[in-house]
Amino acid sequence: MKQTVIFLSAMMILAGLNSCNQGISVVRASGLAYEVCVVMEQSLWDNELGETVMEELTSPVPYLLQDEPSMRVTRVTPDQFDGLLKYMRNILIINVDNNKYTKVSMHSEHDKWADGQTVVYINSPSELMLDGYLTENERMLVNYFNNEEMKRASAYLLRSYSPLVMDKVKDKFGISLNAPNDITLFKEGDDCLWFSNDAALGRCDLLVYSFPFTDKNTFTLDYLVAKRDSVAKKLVPGSFAGSYMATEKRVVDFFPSTLNNKYCGILRGWWKMEGGDMMGGPFVSYARVDEANKRVIVTEGFVYEPNKEKRKYIRRLEAALRTALLPDELSAAPASPTAVIPNLKE
Repeated sequence: MKQTVIFLSAMMILAGLNSCNQGISVVRASGLAYEVCVVMEQSLWDNELGETVMEELTSPVPYLLQDEPSMRVTRVTPDQFDGLLKYMRNILIINVDNNKYTKVSMHSEHDKWADGQTVVYINSPSELMLDGYLTENERMLVNYFNNEEMKRASAYLLRSYSPLVMDKVKDKFGISLNAPNDITLFKEGDDCLWFSNDAALGRCDLLVYSFPFTDKNTFTLDYLVAKRDSVAKKLVPGSFAGSYMATEKRVVDFFPSTLNNKYCGILRGWWKMEGGDMMGGPFVSYARVDEANKRVIVTEGFVYEPNKEKRKYIRRLEAALRTALLPDELSAAPASPTAVIPNLKE
């Protein structure tokens, strides 16, 4: 079985106390973003089930240019799970007992021991059944925890965001978008906006554009890629004359989903520069129908950080995309962005 190093975040030692509205002190969840504390018997860790759990949680973040693990994992046994460990923001508790359970089941609780915490329970009558279930439902667990972290990041952006991006998208498209507050530059074109933090390290950019909605065939891989490339060619030039951004057709996929209970077409993949520039990176794009104005609104984030980890940047940009509100949603804005990934199922 793979050997992993137990990581205990320094933030756990400094777990802060926060007062709720009733004046009762509650512990704030601690730990790093995308860190999971897994509670499981040592005997389970030492066999195939332990390896399956680790492979699931540390599986690579999709559509990056190099492998980067999805989660950082802290492994503990039930006897070790006490004190500050119970305040971690993401906890996975695995129970295997054929006297208590007849099937594999999952459920989650929020704010169990700390405010802002997510606890997932998996119960199974046997190791073999649970191992098979996790193998059959590959990435279900990691997607769930990823979605929880996305919701936290989106909620933060509702409080701290770039005024430039918000003002420009409202003026041009009548929508709202809570982008990271270090994004301070923009360029405008016909029915499109390009924003950037223009950072030397961790370059993060956003595209926002629209086009008429004519039929449902709009939401296909080929159509959305063609629209993306037409906008990028006009708006995002490279450093060489005639170079421009385009989609790497070998690495792009389309995913139908929902955002704020409405249909959302998601593209994930790589971008590249045509015409001489040796540049590229990951991107994620959300396309939604603005029914009142009979148009499609696309919000996209893309990252350039050569030879270094990119996951935190693309995740932060995707969290921003989830905050976008179309004109008919602005008057009934949710308290926090709704989930794009379905919740755990029995």
